[in-house]
Parts: sequence; C-alpha cells; structure tokens
Amino acid sequence: MQIDGMQFHNVGELRPPNDGGGRLVQRVPESVRTDLNEGARSRMRHPAGVELRFVPDGPVEITLSMEPGGSADSGTVRVFWGPIQGDDEFEIGTEPRTFEVEIPEKLTRLKSSATEDLAFDPRVCRVVLPGEHRGGYTLYHGATGDRRPPTDDELPDRTYLAYGTSITEGEAPLGEHLTYVSQTARRLGADLVNLGSCGTAYCDEAIADHIADRDDWDVVTLSVSVNMVGRFSPEEFRERAANLVDTVASAHPDVPVVCITIFRCSRDVVEGHEEAETVERFREELREVVADSPHDNVHLLEGPDLLPSIDGLTTDLVHPGDGAMTTMAERLAADLRPLLAD
Repeated sequence: MQIDGMQFHNVGELRPPNDGGGRLVQRVPESVRTDLNEGARSRMRHPAGVELRFVPDGPVEITLSMEPGGSADSGTVRVFWGPIQGDDEFEIGTEPRTFEVEIPEKLTRLKSSATEDLAFDPRVCRVVLPGEHRGGYTLYHGATGDRRPPTDDELPDRTYLAYGTSITEGEAPLGEHLTYVSQTARRLGADLVNLGSCGTAYCDEAIADHIADRDDWDVVTLSVSVNMVGRFSPEEFRERAANLVDTVASAHPDVPVVCITIFRCSRDVVEGHEEAETVERFREELREVVADSPHDNVHLLEGPDLLPSIDGLTTDLVHPGDGAMTTMAERLAADLRPLLAD
C-alpha cells in the first residue's frame, strides 16, 4: 500500500480510529478482519511487522500515536536503513508525537561493492512500528519532507508470509527485528509479511481465503496452533487446519506451503502437565493433514525440531525470548532455503 509518498508495508488498510484524529493501521483489509474470530479482529490491528518505508531527500518528519485504551499506551518505534539498524528510537504514546529522520551521512558514501548483495537498499528508511505486546493500536497522523516510495529494485525480490500464534506475532523478543519470522526473512534475503495472531490463530476461513487471495508471497509457513489446544477438539482442529492448508496450497500450486507443528512448550517439559498428550495429538493431526494433502507443494516441519530445547524460552516455557528466536530462525531458514531453490 502506497500513501503520502511512502510504502505502508504489511498494512491491509488504514481506518478511522474510534475517536480523535489520525488513521488506524491494520494488517488486513476491514472486509477480512470483520470475518475473523473476535480476538483475531483485535490482533490484526496490532502492527506486528508493519513498516513505513520511503527514500528521503533530506529530513522527513512523521507523526504517530497510540490509540488510548488498547493493550498498551506506549511503544518504541525503531528506524532501519535498509538492513542497517539505526540509532534512532522514538517512544510514542496516546498523544501524537512528531519525530524526524534523515539518512546518516556515512550511508550516502557507501561503496557499491558493499551494497550490491544486500536485499534492501540502505537508502530505504524503514520506520518499524511497535508490534505485539510492545505496543497497542498505532495511528498515523501524516508526514512532511521530500520523499518517495522505494522501488522494486530497492527491496527484496522474494517475500515470506507467516501465519501463526503470538510466537509468530512476536510477543517476547525485545524488538520486532528479533522475532523468528523477521530473522528468518533476513537470512533468506526476503521481505516479511507477518500475519501472526496472538492467542487467536484458529485457522479461520477468512484468514485462509485472505492468504490464498494474495499474490505477493513466495513461501508461507502455517504454524498451527497451540492456541487451539483446549478450545477445539482434535477433530475440529484437523478440519480447520486441513481447510487452511488446502485453500492456500490449491491457490498457489507452485509455491511452498510449509506447515509447522506446535513448538516445544511447557506441555512437553513440565512434569504432569494435563495437556501433554493433547499437544502431541494435535501434532499428529497436522502430520496427517500434510500426509493426506493432494498438493505436492505442501511440506511439514516439526516445531520441536525448530526449537530443540527450552534454552532461550521465557519463564512461561511457551514464548521464545531473543535466544530461542534466533535458534528457530537459523533452523527454519535452513529448511526453507532448498524449497525456494526448487
């Protein structure tokens, strides 16, 4: 989506807020969001993986705020220049804040030999919004200064789309760039579309149709879904997961559709956990969905293989912290790379 001389990456629509000014950033169009389960309707308004991208010609000022009454009243905006992490961080809250960005002088003198193999051109300013529990709903109030949207050759030439739970949306790592999906995308030289849905990844028909209808991705991972344990029977889970996989794979027969079983979590490692057997049953159901799929482009990865130990988890023994996210990304990228080479 391009508005105001910028690319609003991972944004499906800008909407009027409940009150006040600005426009509310959400990751899917409103027509999709309203057909999701109630919790997912809220999650798709959390800007996980959302970036405002532009190539500036001089200083650019951007005004953002958080919608009052959301899951958080403040969040940290971080600035990257292509793949290079900037020094600028801006805290935004419920009152609109205007901040200025300008390309660092050294980046204007980079040798071509240093940039020719980069997925992103370092001239592209990437204003990374605070995603998941690090921030609430974000409002865009406008921008000033000379700028243009990035061109295709200034951006990665492939895109990785990820659907899953809060682990995909990015609950625990200290920054948006540290989620396993963001780190995986960087290792693959790919752009990221993050459709993680904290606590609400129920394989809704609406999200299946939305992913299938998109034509902007080259590989998709479907991490489904610890959120459904205790809410759906194994039979219901299998039906919903099978519909998700079939809908997406049939619409993109030449593109890898990679299903990921439930990651290693407290149910696996805490003595006497009452849901241990159920979690393994859900994994088996997804294995059978993949095995029974008539689509050659459907693949299976085991969540416990991607997260082989509790090293790097947070203390709830469910959500990966920074270290575990890195482990997952290293392993996932290694598994996806040959599929993208086919």
